[in-house]
Amino acid sequence: MGKTVQGVRGMNDVLPVDAHRWAFFEDTVRRWVRAYGYQAIRMPILERTELFVRSIGEVTDIVEKEMYTFKDELNGEQLTLRPEGTASCVRAVIEHNLLYPGPQRLWYWGPMFRHERPQKGRYRQFHQIGVEALGFAGPDIDAEHIVMCARLWRELGLRDIRLELNSLGSAEARARYRGKLVAYLEQHAGELDADAQRRMHSNPLRVLDSKNPQMQALIAGAPKLTDDLDGESAAAFAGLQTSLRAAGIDFVINPRLVRGLDYYNGTVFEWVTDRLGAQGTVCAGGRYDSLVEQIGGKPAPACGFAMGVERLLALMAETGVAVAEAVPDAYIVRQGDAAVPWGEQVAERLRDAGLAVVLHCGGGSFKSQMKKADASGARYAVIIGDDEAQAGMLAVKALRVTAGAAAGQQEQRRVALPEACEIIKSR
Repeated sequence: MGKTVQGVRGMNDVLPVDAHRWAFFEDTVRRWVRAYGYQAIRMPILERTELFVRSIGEVTDIVEKEMYTFKDELNGEQLTLRPEGTASCVRAVIEHNLLYPGPQRLWYWGPMFRHERPQKGRYRQFHQIGVEALGFAGPDIDAEHIVMCARLWRELGLRDIRLELNSLGSAEARARYRGKLVAYLEQHAGELDADAQRRMHSNPLRVLDSKNPQMQALIAGAPKLTDDLDGESAAAFAGLQTSLRAAGIDFVINPRLVRGLDYYNGTVFEWVTDRLGAQGTVCAGGRYDSLVEQIGGKPAPACGFAMGVERLLALMAETGVAVAEAVPDAYIVRQGDAAVPWGEQVAERLRDAGLAVVLHCGGGSFKSQMKKADASGARYAVIIGDDEAQAGMLAVKALRVTAGAAAGQQEQRRVALPEACEIIKSR
């Protein structure tokens, strides 16, 4: 017997015991995006490396350290497993000319890949829900995205999530601010850690996002980007805050919020929780008005956000959100030469009626089969022996006592198939 082959570290299996939580989350998300008029788009998980270098930025952690990149030996292309979804979505919009008819509201779901040190809430293969609005210029769409998130938290039963906002302004405003920030960091170069010293000139805004406790006082004293906002960005940011207050959504302004991807401009936001330790950001996004042109399309405003599925599921578990497991409506127990084929017909007829049915396979006594029926969580056992099969009948027995049900409804009853459907569907 050979050595057991195990899964890749940081790329996890979703086992049946947890799959119902994922299904609940997916179903909730599909209803949620449909309520706001967003259409699904699906992109491949493999893209040309150039796409992410041009969009995310060469001097970001993702591009420098975290991407799964390899050379396609057939044609020599550099390819990368997507580390995030926005760049892929924008590439697809440009390639298929989706903005020609007008602005687009899009959403996607799928795995992303980053070569990070695996820890709770941070995996090498992780899943994101992404929502993108392309062609919309005003702060009203920014407000819609944040209001959307607040609604989803309510529908998932989540709490203890706070909203943090900032504005990165225009490219010109950031250039002015960049000069002030670099000058400040140079004055305090001796207090910077190695990562901050490396980024001080290549990507100084990322220094503000450092999680090093020893640098927090220095970062708190840095110039604030909001002091250098251009008039248009300041007006848009003020308009967003007015909309959020009108919607009853609490928020705090975090001047150190810069996001880790170079394509952002204007409003940026994060939904953060203290219940998941270091991996507290569960959803983040903002405007990326230059990205469409940067990738090769005609200039178009855009904004969006993404949320980490594993982190939100962990938060649901942490805050005690209960998700009911899916159980079958009926479990068919059968024994006898005539009962086996009749049981198969009964199972299909019950499924035709819209019921979820488990058909026992593998033989065994009635007693052992009934134990499995009870363990399945099914509401009813459908019992078929040769006598029932020859008469075209079946026996129905309730396995779960329902509050308020009459005593007779809990007893085993021998009925024809149409009546069995009605009994099972009635509860």
